[in-house]
Amino acid sequence: MKSATLAVAGPAVVGAAATPAKASVGGAVARLMDTPGESRDAEWIKGALQVAVELELATIPPYLCAWWSIKDRSSECARLIAGIINDEMYHMGLVCNLLAAVGGTPRIADAVPSYPGPLPGGVRQGLTVYLSGLTKGYVHDVMMAIEAPEAPLARVAGPPSIGSFYTALLTAFHEVGPALSPQRQLPHRVGADNLVVMRTLDDVERAIEIIKEQGEGTDASPDAPFSNHTPAHYYAFGEIYHERRLSESNGVWEFTGAAVPFPDARPMEVVPSGGWPSPAGRVQRLLREFDRKFTTMLNDLEDAWATGDPGALDSAVRAMRSLESPAISLMGIPTPGGSGTYGPQFRSLPRRPGATVGATS
Repeated sequence: MKSATLAVAGPAVVGAAATPAKASVGGAVARLMDTPGESRDAEWIKGALQVAVELELATIPPYLCAWWSIKDRSSECARLIAGIINDEMYHMGLVCNLLAAVGGTPRIADAVPSYPGPLPGGVRQGLTVYLSGLTKGYVHDVMMAIEAPEAPLARVAGPPSIGSFYTALLTAFHEVGPALSPQRQLPHRVGADNLVVMRTLDDVERAIEIIKEQGEGTDASPDAPFSNHTPAHYYAFGEIYHERRLSESNGVWEFTGAAVPFPDARPMEVVPSGGWPSPAGRVQRLLREFDRKFTTMLNDLEDAWATGDPGALDSAVRAMRSLESPAISLMGIPTPGGSGTYGPQFRSLPRRPGATVGATS
């Protein structure tokens, strides 16, 4: 497909179990990217992949809040967001398989960021990710900002993108050529995608290119459909924001296509820093129920890649599906101010002493 430009600018973005990789801290991406190429060894790859796990995980809660808040799940906006959530879960699975392939074990249970706050690893400095129901501002300031492209099909130069980080990771794989083991990797169906075992560098390259292209689009075109003819995430969110399909005319991409009506959404307020203050009894019970199920999901995911147990991954999927009921119940309860409703906080609860992976209080 020929190269094109985008006329509409996007947001300005200011086996036995192995030893788990350490969860990243702020600025980890900058330090990884500052490491000279000749010093990017197998341990560098493991550290970068752990950051990638955290980045992919961090996008799922804000996107779920947006999706759950939409009242009509048959709407085009709901379909677009649901597809992107499936993609993000698929991306996380790919990265977990990559980390297992090089002998690492993903840290997941303690890798959830606090909302509102930055993305893990210090990527996209200046961006604050918060949890809210679907609004135009939320789409523009959070969802599009997370997915903003590396190359200026759609935006001017800014901080390094997630795509540039994945490019550096792929380069390191080619230069280091680490041995790839199938142990503890998990094949699984994720939405319309198949999670595969990484056996060759070609598998690694394909996985990383999928993550980049589904998020940002290709250098040639943002309209890089992988399933259901959906454009890359950044542009799909742009369709929701502009309420128009992305369309190409004479080499120029614009949001001038068919209408994409903005849906009626439950008015979930922004979750404040530190969580909802002094929630009433029913709200507190629902928040606790949600966080217990969320923690179970995280523990099951970590257990799955620590042991290579597909049953643990199936349990994690069931736990994730169970999150919707308490989330929507919370979105039906007005906050004391009366301007909106509650919503989930996505907090990981500490494990009980002596509890096995996957057990929660």
